[in-house]
Amino acid sequence: MSARILVAEDDEKQARLIRIYLEREGNAVQTVHDGRSAIDRARTTRPDLIVLDVMMPQVDGLDVCRILRTESQVPILLLTARATEEDMLLGLDLGADDYMTKPYSPRELTARVRALLRRSRAATGEPAVIRAGALEIDTARYEVRLAGEVIALTGKEFAILALLAGEPGRAFTRAQIVDRVFGFEQNVLERTVDAHVMNLRRKLERGPGAPRMVETVYGRGYRLADQGPVPEPDPGPVR
Repeated sequence: MSARILVAEDDEKQARLIRIYLEREGNAVQTVHDGRSAIDRARTTRPDLIVLDVMMPQVDGLDVCRILRTESQVPILLLTARATEEDMLLGLDLGADDYMTKPYSPRELTARVRALLRRSRAATGEPAVIRAGALEIDTARYEVRLAGEVIALTGKEFAILALLAGEPGRAFTRAQIVDRVFGFEQNVLERTVDAHVMNLRRKLERGPGAPRMVETVYGRGYRLADQGPVPEPDPGPVR
């Protein structure tokens, strides 16, 4: 089965070689050459796997790995010239799924990519829908439903809601939300989070009697309110 693969490698010659080998396997491959572009492209294209060089300009590969791991479980294969055990353990601790040191064989790289894709596909039997009461967040379809009705959200609103719903009851600070949702985007103020939360409430909490969806935790930040179980429909009188 073909896969969508993002290759982030600052050496354009190396990136081209990796792309050739992966495309021979039938994959659709995109390449970027700096860390900031890697983050942006991963968020917009949602690849099935990322091949990520550690030494890149703007944002290094370890920081890219750390940021993307907070947002998704996309398999990440790290490439680096650093061959020490400490470097390898650091990369794996930050969320990388595999690690290769340079120089490497392109054939071995494609074999490792195949193995990562097999493991990832075997693990996707679990549903990609987060449920909280009548609220459903479908991370695969990038869709939010409230009592069955699709709610139109912006990308940042969706990311904030998915973050809160992924750990129900946990209060996230504004700084944590900025780090996980906006990453290395410049000039993002904590007040920006407040504006997105206000829009989320307006879309999800309709009417004066609507239950609170996103709670403010004073002195801390925001959390998803406990929605309780979905009420069972009234079956009507038994005849």
